[in-house]
Amino acid sequence: MAAMAEKAQYEELARQLSAIGVVKRDMGRTLPSDCPAGSAGVLTLLGRHGDMRMSRLAELLAVDISVTSRHVAHVAERGWIERLPDPADKRSRILSLTPAGRAQLDELYERTTQLLTDRLSDWTGEEVRLLIQLMTRLRESFGDCRASPRAPQAASVAADITRTPA
Repeated sequence: MAAMAEKAQYEELARQLSAIGVVKRDMGRTLPSDCPAGSAGVLTLLGRHGDMRMSRLAELLAVDISVTSRHVAHVAERGWIERLPDPADKRSRILSLTPAGRAQLDELYERTTQLLTDRLSDWTGEEVRLLIQLMTRLRESFGDCRASPRAPQAASVAADITRTPA
């Protein structure tokens, strides 16, 4: 009997996780029109991990280098990043946030924080802390899906636009 109850519990968890798409879509709607999800992902990852090569960015985004290149071109055209020569390999470029890119990233953080503040206004601080703790544990149980370049992109980058403690 316990196995049936456990199975039903996991089935309900699967349904709830599927419904997270609604949250991710709402978060995606907060992005400025000139900063789609791919661009937001580039800025977020550079803000979180610092300067890096395009190959590393593609790995973190879990997308092909050609897709990454398009995202990078978009943010570079807006002056949000610069492509600097790699001192270790002159053929490669190091991607780096510019002050304008940092300002754009700060705006993305602000929009996301405001949305969460509005949507979770009836939650207690303890409930929000518990959600963070449980979601962190869930993500750890699955591993970081962006660690492997072959892993599918499991979550919208827009949903990942949050400040990570340094």
